[in-house]
Amino acid sequence: MMEVLGIVMAGGRGERLHPLTKDRAKPAVPFGGKYRIIDFVLSNFINSGISSIYVLTQFKAQSLVEHLQEGWQVPSVLRNQFVIAVPAQMRTGAGWYKGTADAVYQNLHLVKRVHPKFVAVFGADHIYRMNIRQMVEYHLRKEAGVTVAALPVTLEEAPQYGVMEVDDGWRILGFEEKPSEPKSIPAESDQALVSMGNYLFDTELLLRAVEEDTPDAQSTHDFGRDILPRLVREGRKIYAYDFRTNRIQTAMKGEEQSYWRDVGTIEAYYEANMDLRAVNPTFNLYNRNWPIRTVSYGDPPAKFVFDEEGRRGMALDSIVAEGTIISGSVVRASVVGRNVRIHSFCQIDGAVLMNLVEIGRGCRIRRAIIDKNVVIPPGTEIGYNAEKDRERYFVTETGIVVIPREEPSLP
Repeated sequence: MMEVLGIVMAGGRGERLHPLTKDRAKPAVPFGGKYRIIDFVLSNFINSGISSIYVLTQFKAQSLVEHLQEGWQVPSVLRNQFVIAVPAQMRTGAGWYKGTADAVYQNLHLVKRVHPKFVAVFGADHIYRMNIRQMVEYHLRKEAGVTVAALPVTLEEAPQYGVMEVDDGWRILGFEEKPSEPKSIPAESDQALVSMGNYLFDTELLLRAVEEDTPDAQSTHDFGRDILPRLVREGRKIYAYDFRTNRIQTAMKGEEQSYWRDVGTIEAYYEANMDLRAVNPTFNLYNRNWPIRTVSYGDPPAKFVFDEEGRRGMALDSIVAEGTIISGSVVRASVVGRNVRIHSFCQIDGAVLMNLVEIGRGCRIRRAIIDKNVVIPPGTEIGYNAEKDRERYFVTETGIVVIPREEPSLP
């Protein structure tokens, strides 16, 4: 019997990340120079020794499916090792998935086909490291039917999330979605416990729960809103797993052990990118004991060159991906993707530049996100005049300028 089957929920629209999600699903949004958001949950599974994974897709999934095909084919002769994208097939009707539980229900045939002991239902929208095996061990010690990965946050932050009420042993007593007055954790009166959207189920309980939920006309068919509260009312043993106890081998200097970021807004996405580029980052991409995997394109190394006037191209406190050339310009505190071209006399500060961006001579850019294939004309200033930026670009309330992707022109 397979021990753990992974189901990754990767169908989200990501509306709060617009315009980065204008043409792609949220899990397919590039992140950290060379990755996509989905790479982080998949790396957690693979690094935890869980290599049987279905990825449930839905909205604008083409680039996500291509990414999985290019970078996540598991080479194995064993039938229990796979990463497979599963499109929404409308097996039970003419509509899209009605919720997270309905997505699993419509794909129960896949669960029954491999008959695992446990099913790990994880989201694909977050940036974090997690040894899922430690959560499985906790689940077994507690003899739980369901275990929910949880993270304490301040009472002020908690109303943004789904909040769980627990007893002294962290058995879940109740769920509340975005409560105005969240309940605190026993012995931690200033903290509330929020769900990370990652669940570990005993398989038989999962099958029964989603099958019983499906005909309920009052249900939104969501795990957090419907399935788990119902199981709590039934007296099932449902426990919260404290993510703070999860440990990755040999954390590096400055690395936050329980780092987890919901990159659901432009501001959160931008700040999570900025977290990567410090000398001792809170989330360190260079920890070889827990690598973040992605597509390997075989691009040449990044290059920093003098321009014709002897100005040296350089990048300080920044991440620069393969194939990029910086000529006679200075890049500071930025995340630069693959095959970017930055021409002479430019100043780039606190920017996220995605793949195949080209910055013309003499540009000044700060606090901006520039999506794939965008060409910035010479002499352009971005991030220095909010009124002018709003006339030309998408600008958040906090002043982050976002320029959506462009399709490459045909040769």
